[in-house]
Amino acid sequence: MKKPLVLVDPWPRRREMIFTDDQWARLEAMADVVSSDGNAPMAAATVEGALARVTAILGQTDLPAERIERAPQLRAVINVEGNFFPNVDYEACFARGVEVLCIAPVFALPVAEMALGLALDLARGITAGDLAFREGRERYGLAGNADAFLLSGTTVGIVGFGNLGQR
Repeated sequence: MKKPLVLVDPWPRRREMIFTDDQWARLEAMADVVSSDGNAPMAAATVEGALARVTAILGQTDLPAERIERAPQLRAVINVEGNFFPNVDYEACFARGVEVLCIAPVFALPVAEMALGLALDLARGITAGDLAFREGRERYGLAGNADAFLLSGTTVGIVGFGNLGQR
């Protein structure tokens, strides 16, 4: 039985950012893999050459409806950026039953923590205070905290309840 073909087009990431060596070896044991180094988008000729057999595509590969039609075994497109660029014909994927997946959940916790950190920075004037100190204009005591406020006891709203809002 022939192994499935997986196209790994990691740009703008590099393969090493997505797979550990053990994960990469596991993928290569399970599938035939066509991969680029991630320094640039995969060459169009390489993508075209894989379409007839490709089962899954990992990357930001351009997938207009015409390419999707030429990929009869395609079952999944896994976006490696956490966004949905308009370079994929999502309607064509959905019509063919091709799963379109995103890695955004992986980034939810660090991005949510960063949002919390930025909220604290704004509330307490951390970056502004650092800049004032570096420029020799630091204010002390009450004057230095005149624009600061506490988040404790403050009502905070979350717009949406997706990956970030849940974290």
